Amino acid sequence: MGGNSFGKIFKITTFGESHGKGLGVIIDGCPSGIPVDMEKIQKDLDRRKPGQSRIVTQRKENDQIQILSGVFEGVTTGTPISMIILNTDQKSKDYGHIKNSYRPSHADFTYDQKYGFRDYRGGGRSSARETAMRVAAGSIAKAVLERIGVSIQAYVSKVGKIELNELPETLDLSQTEQNIVRCPDPETASEMEDLIVKTRKNGDTIGGIVTCLVKNYPAGMGEPVFDKLHAELGKAMLSINACKGFEIGSGFHSVEMNGSDHNDKFYVDEKGSVRTKTNYSGGIQGGISNGMPIYFNVAFKPVATIIQHQETIDKDGNYVNLEGKGRHDPCVVPRAVPIVEAMAALTLVDAYLMQQRMKI
Repeated sequence: MGGNSFGKIFKITTFGESHGKGLGVIIDGCPSGIPVDMEKIQKDLDRRKPGQSRIVTQRKENDQIQILSGVFEGVTTGTPISMIILNTDQKSKDYGHIKNSYRPSHADFTYDQKYGFRDYRGGGRSSARETAMRVAAGSIAKAVLERIGVSIQAYVSKVGKIELNELPETLDLSQTEQNIVRCPDPETASEMEDLIVKTRKNGDTIGGIVTCLVKNYPAGMGEPVFDKLHAELGKAMLSINACKGFEIGSGFHSVEMNGSDHNDKFYVDEKGSVRTKTNYSGGIQGGISNGMPIYFNVAFKPVATIIQHQETIDKDGNYVNLEGKGRHDPCVVPRAVPIVEAMAALTLVDAYLMQQRMKI
């Protein structure tokens, strides 16, 4: 099975299944001497873990991280870092009814077509539980970026038709973790929470958008043509389970604008740094960072598992009735926030280290 690794220099490889013994990640290419704060890693994992509030899946996993190698006396050694999380609350019997059936909009059919076999217990490798290890690795990537002053913060900007339609830089993002939806506007967050609760009671699910803001990322990062920085970010985000869309800067809204309005005009600020008066480019031009804040939106579909009757087929082509069972998220976006941050950090640290290598 390919496709389990991400990155070129700061490279991660994840392994494990949703209902297996555990999950793991190996990080290769992390610089030595980076302080590793276990509390920060665990905090990021706690923001992603199941069972944290009434609007997410009630599977109870502590997601307690263990570092097996690559860290000594609290700092990275420059050798491969390996981390694991042991599963403690698997209920594989919840998935027995779909052993031979294809759930609508899941990876059941496609995995069968590709491998001739699938782990039906929670989807195996196709389960969003795999993302726990991305978050752990992303926390270390954040630690590398923090040394050059880079901050990455994501938040929920839309659930269904309820939207916080403001530029990220105008918001007080310190409020993001003050509610279970992870929306920095309390009033909008309350409306979103009510919608998620109502949707769950109806046995249904709903989608949403996570917005991410990156500050102080240096100019000149990214490779032009095929490895543009925004293309790499797009790939990173679209690799997240349930992600259906990515837009950076003005995104799809730019088609409604004229070039005279959309162009980001340059100027030199009081510190002598080159800046732009607007930032419709989202901090990236020609595939290379320009020193302005990077911001983008990530769209997530409604969770495919719904607690309603649906008609589908089994592996023999027979029509069957199916109803979701077990513990599932009615909306993924509150738990997707730290995953988006992690994938952004992994992408940006890789581009940064690639640029440093070019200078050697």
